[in-house]
Formats: sequence, C-alpha cells, structure tokens
Amino acid sequence: MNTYILGIESSCDDTSASILHNGTILSNCIANQEAHKLYGGVVPEVASRAHQANIVPVVDMAIKKAGINKEDISAIAFTRGPGLMGSLIVGVSFAKAFAMSLGVPMVEVNHMKAHVLAHFAEDPKPSFPFLCLTVSGGHTQIVVVKDYLDMEVIGHTIDDAAGEAFDKTGKLLGLDYPAGPLIDKYAKQGKAVYSFTEPRIADLNFSFSGLKTGILYFLKRELKKDPDFITKNLADICASVQDRIVSILMNKLTKAAQQTGIKNIAIAGGVSANSGLRNALQEAGIKNGWTTYVPKFEYCTDNAAMIAVTGYYKFLNKDFIGQEVAPLARMKI
Repeated sequence: MNTYILGIESSCDDTSASILHNGTILSNCIANQEAHKLYGGVVPEVASRAHQANIVPVVDMAIKKAGINKEDISAIAFTRGPGLMGSLIVGVSFAKAFAMSLGVPMVEVNHMKAHVLAHFAEDPKPSFPFLCLTVSGGHTQIVVVKDYLDMEVIGHTIDDAAGEAFDKTGKLLGLDYPAGPLIDKYAKQGKAVYSFTEPRIADLNFSFSGLKTGILYFLKRELKKDPDFITKNLADICASVQDRIVSILMNKLTKAAQQTGIKNIAIAGGVSANSGLRNALQEAGIKNGWTTYVPKFEYCTDNAAMIAVTGYYKFLNKDFIGQEVAPLARMKI
C-alpha cells in the first residue's frame, strides 16, 4: 500500500509543508518570515498574516517537489499545538478545508512530540526506549520515549526555555533576532571566561529566568566600567553564556540518564542545532557509554517533515481527528 502523508506546520513563524511516502521524506519546504527581525522577536499578528500568504504556495511546492498529485495524498497531518493561536488557526483551517476537498482523513500532531520523532525522518534512528532532550525557544523538556506514540515528560522548564535565554541575551547584546545562531557563531571565536551561576533546581526540571537576570546585571555592571565592554568582548561573552546554558542542559540530561538507566540519548528542537550542545552531547556520550542521536539541521528547527513523520505513525494506528478539531495554544505531551 502506498501511503502519502502531507504534513503542515504553522505553530510559530515558519510555514512548512512536507510529503512523506511510506515513512520516507520526499519533500520538506519552508517559508521563513524575515519581518520579525525588525521587532527583535515574533509578532503574532504579523506571523499569522504571513502564514495566510505562504501556506498555499508552500503546500503546492511540497507536492510538486515530491512528484505526486494532490489526489495521491492519503491523509493530512497538521500541528494542532502548542504554539501561537493565530498561526495555528491558519494551518488547522487549511488542513480541514484541504482534507474535506480531497476526502481524506486528518491527523492532529503535538508539535513537541513531532520534534522528538524528527529522529525518524532519516537514518540513523534511535532504538526504544531513549531519552530526548527537546530544546526550543518556547520549551525545554526531557522526555522518556517508549515507543513512537508513547512518551513521558520527566523534566521541564518551570519558567523560561533555553532558546528564550539565548534570544533575550542576544537582545541585550544588540544582536539580530533570532540570536541563538549568532551567539553560537561568536562563541566559536571566544572563550568562556565569565562565570554565570547555575540555578539550584533539585529535580530534573529547568529554570532559566535567574540566568537571564544574572546576565542582565553582569552587562549593566561591566558597561558602567566601560561603555564599549560588549563590543570589545562580544565573542567571550557569547562563549560564556553558551557554555552555561549548555552545561545546565547537559547536567540535567546526565542526571536523567543515571536515574533511568537509559543509554540511548537524543536531542531535538531548534536549540539542538547549537554546535556547543551537539559537541557536549558527543563528549558525554563517549564518557558515559551512550549511543547518541542528533537530527540533521533541517529537522531541528520547526519543519513539516517531523509533522508528517508523526502523522504517519498515527495514520498506521488509525488515530484520526474530525472536522470539529480546533487549535490548542497549550498542548501537553
């Protein structure tokens, strides 16, 4: 049986569509929104309007790139949540209308579960069970993945996410949005010579609000001494901030591996594209005897391939949703 899944992702500011054939990705198209750089962050109204303009051409591109006709589509998988409500509405509404016109079933997808299952877009694929550190601008979680559709969150952020810490730091440093890749770039040119306190959270949960405050006070203090402090020391500041964020993430992940006894360890989400985190995972894997998994860069950030992959396994399980479905800005694993 030939199964073609159309995946649609519109949870934040990237409009993406993907075609998956029997578990193999045929296309993964993304339209980015450059306008948010002007505001130093995603503006929900701007994002939703851009999704409306982008979704039809992006879906059309994905279908053509896959070399199929729209009539070949077996089901439509879409991000139901979590995410920005206005952005989600565009994707969900399109999925409902397109599915109705084609007479095919729909599959709702949890965005965070999809980040985990991005590991199954291409080989090598992790064996079950595995631990997945899922890190993005809005979420930071440690997930025990028992099967494709069976996951348990054992650690999460109690305030801000790691990706937000990167972006807010970048704003303080005068960097463009999104700042994460820029901090990573400058960190490679510097050394972690400045010390930032690691939050004292006893369990497997995370906290980044205190770190953001510490960075703010540090910069204010140093700028009083030297107004050109950031310009003169940008690379070392970025290296120091990145080193602390990565150490917080890895310390919790190591603790989770020790507590669960799981040796298959993965990372996912937008921050998993960070070279410091990827290197730290590789080093920890060698030290602790882990088998580690890191997705390709294109499957780290928000993309429809991961939605199509998740939709495929739910399709095999006949886990469909009806036309009454509505987006959920907050949606737990």
